[in-house]
Amino acid sequence: MVEGTVGSHHKEGSRKMRKHTMICAGIDTGKRKLDVAVEASSEHHQVQNTPDGHAALSRWLRQRGVERIGIEASGGYEQTVVARLRQDGFVVIVFQPAQVRAYAKFRLQRAKNDKIDAALIAACTAATKTIRAAPDPRLAPFAAHLTLIEQLTEDIAHLETRQETCRDERIRRIWKNEMARLGALLKAELASLVAAIRQHPDLSDRLDLIASVPGVGLRTAVAILVRMPEIGQLSREQAAALAGLAPYDDDSGDRIGARHIDGGRERLRGSLYRAALAASFRWNPALIALYRRLTDAGKPHKVALVACARKMLVFVNTVVQRGTPWITCPAV
Repeated sequence: MVEGTVGSHHKEGSRKMRKHTMICAGIDTGKRKLDVAVEASSEHHQVQNTPDGHAALSRWLRQRGVERIGIEASGGYEQTVVARLRQDGFVVIVFQPAQVRAYAKFRLQRAKNDKIDAALIAACTAATKTIRAAPDPRLAPFAAHLTLIEQLTEDIAHLETRQETCRDERIRRIWKNEMARLGALLKAELASLVAAIRQHPDLSDRLDLIASVPGVGLRTAVAILVRMPEIGQLSREQAAALAGLAPYDDDSGDRIGARHIDGGRERLRGSLYRAALAASFRWNPALIALYRRLTDAGKPHKVALVACARKMLVFVNTVVQRGTPWITCPAV
């Protein structure tokens, strides 16, 4: 009798808990299909990774009361379904693969297939406490355009290396002509991207604020605007961490390891590092002074440049927070 009473109360309490608990789902992304699992449930579903499949998935999730969805970044194959689900009002968390792998290790989970991965992502989603606001949907096409520009730059750098190491004059001319063609295309694509951004007055104003910092050229300003939409809403520590420029301790017991940077947004970090390389030697007096101070103190060239890139991002973050262009360099 007592057990029955306790069981009844337990069932009633469970129903109340379920009523007030957010239902989460996880999506394992493939090029052609999406595997979906609802957290703490045996329900799984699979749809095609197509617009029709995304519409069907949205209906299926809505029918089950799902509010929050986790999905692993998968080389861009996740982008269209993420956009559709956010448009339909779902909270969507895009996890980095390293986050999902770390969660699997924490749970001592070694088995792996699409169905299992979807359930793992669902559990990871439910365990996530802090959720950032979804990025401005206007920036997604700009990010793809910027990636094209960055890839063109990489292609030109590869061709320059080929030309420098080639001794055949005919082949060298081929590489030179190809570099000229890609260089013209790169210039046109950057102009096109900036023009597209200028169509949005708020983004245009933010771009000008970013570019007002000495040493931040137009292309670097575009990279910050597109790759870090949170700029101006972060602390300096948060901004550095998101860009992968924050130095982390590596100490254990009596061992004191060298501090190092890790993680963050790789393409953004590369843009900031390249900009700091020029700014700390020529364009920004505060960064020039910082670089000299660090190298005079015995810091390696690369460590000093990372510090300059970090300081440059702090300057940009401050300018956007204040909403006024850079006037004079703050003291370093």
